[in-house]
Amino acid sequence: MDERRFSERLWAPLSWWVVVLVLLGTLAVAIGYPLGMPAGVLTMLGGAAVAVLLLVRGAALVQVADGTLLAGRARLPLSVVADVQALDETAARMLRGPGADARAYLLLRPWVSTAVRVDLADPADPTPYWYVSTRRPTELAAAVASARLDGAG
Repeated sequence: MDERRFSERLWAPLSWWVVVLVLLGTLAVAIGYPLGMPAGVLTMLGGAAVAVLLLVRGAALVQVADGTLLAGRARLPLSVVADVQALDETAARMLRGPGADARAYLLLRPWVSTAVRVDLADPADPTPYWYVSTRRPTELAAAVASARLDGAG
């Protein structure tokens, strides 16, 4: 059994939580002023529950373990990986935008500006590559390459 080579949870940054809190406060005042304080409090609590649910569910897990790359809910056996490349902000932006292939698997998180590109060598799969957001692209690329080489041997 392989040990875990890389693991990262893509949590939303603190700034996103602060913005959500400010927006919820503004909404609570906008609702509570004409309808009363209970309506404002209920709006704040309901909005907070929805916001927390969305931000927590958006925190995808990226992991390399047991010969598999886990990116969110998708799993990729490393035996089908042809190449892996760490992407800086500029390269990642290009691959998210004008350089993107519509057939690619994308694990995008708007609060993460760097990524890795994992090229596939599976003729049965029409997906040319995976784009995986990560705050540590060099480490993830090294973990995928290392696990791939260990699995080939």
